[in-house]
Amino acid sequence: MSTNLDNADAIEKLKKLAKGIDFAMLATALKAVPIHMIPMSTKKVDDQGRIWFLSGRDSTHNKNIQQNSDVHLVYANTGSMQFLNVYGAAEISNDKQNLKELYGKTDDAWFKGVDDPNLTAICVTPKNAYHWDPKSNKLVTLFKMGYAAVTGQPPQELMDQGELKI
Repeated sequence: MSTNLDNADAIEKLKKLAKGIDFAMLATALKAVPIHMIPMSTKKVDDQGRIWFLSGRDSTHNKNIQQNSDVHLVYANTGSMQFLNVYGAAEISNDKQNLKELYGKTDDAWFKGVDDPNLTAICVTPKNAYHWDPKSNKLVTLFKMGYAAVTGQPPQELMDQGELKI
């Protein structure tokens, strides 16, 4: 079943999936072959639906964003069968207040604290987003898939999916 969501509903679905799944594969240099991809932890999805990450100023993906702001985010949680696909425009932020808000103790593994001169934030503004989310819990979904495999009948209404218009 396709469920397209607009505005506030789309942003809430985006927040739920992005924060719930947490890690996304961030693809930059989309016109290059191969594209550059790196796993990134979602720090925040703000009230406008923009997705925030922390990143190193000297990183390849920051350099790619400076050359071309188009990025692609792919979120996947196969355990809960939730998926989110986001195409958008990225910008790099050096705003200290924002960096302080986004920074957590676990980020010390990559940076020398919130005052690290290499610390930046990446803000992705979605241009297009699409979601897949199971209608039922994992056990029910797997049962429906198994039943369909045994009976030869297509599975009925396993996933809620649709475009998120932000």
